[in-house]
Amino acid sequence: MGRGMRAHKKPRKQGGKAMAEQMQKLGAMQEKMNEAQKNIDAMELETSAGGGAVKVKVNGKKEVVSLNIDKDIVDPEDVEMLEDLVMAAVNEGIRQIEEASSKAMEDITSGIEIPGMM
Repeated sequence: MGRGMRAHKKPRKQGGKAMAEQMQKLGAMQEKMNEAQKNIDAMELETSAGGGAVKVKVNGKKEVVSLNIDKDIVDPEDVEMLEDLVMAAVNEGIRQIEEASSKAMEDITSGIEIPGMM
């Protein structure tokens, strides 16, 4: 057979039933992802810096919802230290939310085989 003969080979057809099953699985996965995102959005994590002198609560939308600063660490002569503690607490809160979000989505999508991605 020459190359021209291969050109006339009929392509494989995926059955309609298999395609419907695949679409159903994708729909179910999308529902799980939507539910996980709602749970993540409702999540709140509290982090601290300076041994608890600065406490920050961050929600799943990566918004700071509360900030508590111990009055004993407020020193007008050292505002830079206070700024560093606030940044450290906020950044840790955001890091923890991102980690929780990634883990939740990974749990849903693990084992999914996407053609062309393997």
